[in-house]
Amino acid sequence: MELTLEIGIDNGGFSLVEQTRTGINRYKVDEVAHLVGLTDREMARILTISERTLHRLQPDTRLDGNASERLLLLEALLRHGLSVFDDRAEVLGRWLRVPLPELRRQTPVSLLDTITGFGMVHTVLGRIEHGIYA
Repeated sequence: MELTLEIGIDNGGFSLVEQTRTGINRYKVDEVAHLVGLTDREMARILTISERTLHRLQPDTRLDGNASERLLLLEALLRHGLSVFDDRAEVLGRWLRVPLPELRRQTPVSLLDTITGFGMVHTVLGRIEHGIYA
């Protein structure tokens, strides 16, 4: 699976690397989750941290590099999804929780605990975007 998020020298790749290395502030987790109504439990799983740790972090605390990178990947994926679903966040939020045949009957959100899963979900969104179903 190819990750369809195109990050290169010309389109902000170094900026994303720097943001990842510096760390993203905890409050950004809530902003991204709010885009489509992801729960704290879902966000913690995606960021590969415990829900308790997520709750314990102060808004201005920086996430570590791993969680920061995953948050940036999630934000890019959600923006891709919003584009595909004509900015209808509620539709994207529901779609993320529906088991899909092309994902072996798993929900897209359940795959976002791995980088490979992000790529797979981007691929399915790309197929929808281009009218290629299943």
